[in-house]
Amino acid sequence: MPHHERGNYNRHAHVHHRVGEWMPKNHADLESWLAKKIKAAEHNQRTQESYKHPVIGEFRDLIENDPEICMAFHQMFEEVPSKPPYNNDPSGKPQVRDYHLMLSLFDIILEEAPSFEENNVILPINAILDWPMGTPAGYRAFVNPRVNEMFHKMFNVWAKFLSSPESRNVLTNEPGGWFSPAASEAIPNFEETFECDPSAPYHGFKCWDDFFTRRFRPGARPIELPDDDSVINSACESKVYKTAHGVKKHDAFWLKSEPYSLAYMLNNDPLHEQFIGGSIWQAFLSALKYHRWASPVNGKIVKTVNVPGTFYAESPVMGFTSESEPSASAMNHSQSFITSVAARALIFIEADNPKIGLMCFVGVGMGEVSTCEVTVKPGDRVKKGDQLGMFHFGGSTHCLIFRPETNVQFSGDFPPQTDVKLNQAIATVPK
Repeated sequence: MPHHERGNYNRHAHVHHRVGEWMPKNHADLESWLAKKIKAAEHNQRTQESYKHPVIGEFRDLIENDPEICMAFHQMFEEVPSKPPYNNDPSGKPQVRDYHLMLSLFDIILEEAPSFEENNVILPINAILDWPMGTPAGYRAFVNPRVNEMFHKMFNVWAKFLSSPESRNVLTNEPGGWFSPAASEAIPNFEETFECDPSAPYHGFKCWDDFFTRRFRPGARPIELPDDDSVINSACESKVYKTAHGVKKHDAFWLKSEPYSLAYMLNNDPLHEQFIGGSIWQAFLSALKYHRWASPVNGKIVKTVNVPGTFYAESPVMGFTSESEPSASAMNHSQSFITSVAARALIFIEADNPKIGLMCFVGVGMGEVSTCEVTVKPGDRVKKGDQLGMFHFGGSTHCLIFRPETNVQFSGDFPPQTDVKLNQAIATVPK
């Protein structure tokens, strides 16, 4: 894979690929955050002989006992380019230099809730793996099923902490807190918009996960045209990524053009055949907003499927290849790619309008815990705006998939990068 570096790189420049507010657009902020964590990790390495969390020891054993995995975890750090901006520490090396430091950092992260860092939101594991994800060896490591099983096991430990009262220490108005003046500016009108109790400690939230999966207050997102079955509504509070028509059963989803591959997206479910040649709407969720899913149509739940997948695999053509973006591309530019490989949930809905018929909602985890929780079951009746499920902490994107005979017409009001509110009308079918 060719590596393109630019000698005039401005380390304070905004990085366009961090479009989901999941990582700082100013890379210098990420370096500063990571430097503090590295200092703590190196101190821990000096003062203790073992990891605090046994699952990190298991991760080390997996790497060191499997020659293929061991080679990939060595090479992913060696393959990071040695020129700016990738050599971000004073010695001229990447900040995270090997898997030993990586694991020590993981050990710290598992007992921390994400804070609102210097006007930024940071996905901690993504920050640690930011450069290695863009390497060929990183790709090999992060598509390995055993590595992903270990990430899943590690995230179960982290999720337990994020669901505990101890995780509320970031739900304060202190610097770094989610109710600080800086956070309140980033999430305006929080108390009026979301269900909470501003007079209670931690605004009444029981844990970090409770805060992350917070609900809108009644009426905050009214359902547009709730009884018009020719109108399809937005399933998430999100930003449009792309739309596509004539989607193929199989396509080269790993290419830079990012075509969709229906059979893989839908995990080769027998129902996928009905969607060949159909249409897709894809939009991603900001770290700062709402993470529950709502039904886009009136209808009945036909089937739900949770698909295990990768956590940190990004498209192999996206790493270190952009002349205009001198940074590893993270996952925002791999959003179509990860619909075929990442952990995700499928919800098939039979719309009441026969001209829509069967459609599918796909929730895709993009990193970190990446839990896609489905809260409906086959046979349930749903109306527009009824909850389908939610993302727990992690980057996320979603798709609505329609059959070719649906003849769906997406609204021109929502070009790529446009914000779309939950329950807004986004598409129609001919009456």
